[in-house]
Amino acid sequence: MNISIKGLNKVYPNGHHALKNISMEIPTGMFGLLGPNGAGKSTLMRILVAMLEPSSGEVNIFGYDLSKQRKEVRRILGYLPQDFRFFAKYKTNEFLDYAARLSGMYNGRQRKEAVDAMLENVGLYEARDRYANKLSGGMKRRLGIAQALIHHPKLIIVDEPTTGLDPEERIRFRNLLSEISEQDVTIILSTHIVGDISSTCKNMALMNKGKVSFFGSPEEMLKHAEGKVWRIKISGDQLQEVDKRYPVISTIPSGTGWEVQVVADEVTGFNAEQIPPTLEHAYVYYMENDLNLWINN
Repeated sequence: MNISIKGLNKVYPNGHHALKNISMEIPTGMFGLLGPNGAGKSTLMRILVAMLEPSSGEVNIFGYDLSKQRKEVRRILGYLPQDFRFFAKYKTNEFLDYAARLSGMYNGRQRKEAVDAMLENVGLYEARDRYANKLSGGMKRRLGIAQALIHHPKLIIVDEPTTGLDPEERIRFRNLLSEISEQDVTIILSTHIVGDISSTCKNMALMNKGKVSFFGSPEEMLKHAEGKVWRIKISGDQLQEVDKRYPVISTIPSGTGWEVQVVADEVTGFNAEQIPPTLEHAYVYYMENDLNLWINN
C-alpha cells in the first residue's frame, strides 16, 4: 500500500481526543474520507501533510517514515486546504509561477511551459492574466489544485474542495480529480458531501467522533444499509410524529399528504415499504446508530 497508518492518536493540550487509534492502508487512486464536521478529518489531513504531529502512532507515505522524513514527504506531496488563499497582487499565471518556484522548478523556460500546460489542464488558460483573487469560486478551486499538481506529486490531499461551489462547478471539479487519479497518483479527498465520494471514489473511509467507522468501497458500505431504508406515506398531521421517531432523509408532498424517506431497522405503525439505499442513506444510518463495523475499539 502507498500510505500506511497504524495506531494514530491525537490528543490536543485541552484534552480533546481528536483521533482515536486510526489504522488503515490507502491504495493508489481516489480515496474518499467522509464524515461530519468535527469527525477528525482535518486533524488527520494536517498530520498527513506534516503540519501537525500526532500524539502516537505511525504513518508511512510511499516508503517514508513521516516522523523522521518530513522533508522527503513534502517533496512528493500536493495539498489543497479548505481555506486556501491567493495573494491579491498576483495574476493567475503569476501565482502558479510562484508556486512552481517554491516547488523547486528554477529553470524559467521549463517553468513557463509547465505553468501554461497546467493552466490548460485545469481549464484556466484563458484566465491566465486575471488576478487570482478575482476568479469565481470554482476557478479558484481549480487554480488551487493546479498549484498542488505543478510539481507532479505522488500524493495529493484536498480538504473540502467543493464546499460552496454551484452544482456545475462541483461536477467539473470532481471530474478533474478523477482524471488526475488515473495518472498513478493517490488522491485523498476529505469531505462531508456524500456526492463527492459516491461519484469519484473506489475506496473510502467513514470517520465519526475521531474513529474510523467504515473502511472499504462505497458498494460495501451500501450493503450494510440494505433493508434499513423505508418510504412512508403519511397524512400531513403525521409528519411531526415520524420526524420524532426516525431519521428523515427527505419529505416530498404527495396529494394531500407526504412521502417520507427514513432510515431505521424497522418501521411500525405507518404505511411503509423498503427501498434500495443510496450512499447518503447509508451515511445517515451509520451516523444515527454510531456504527463501527470495521474495527474493534
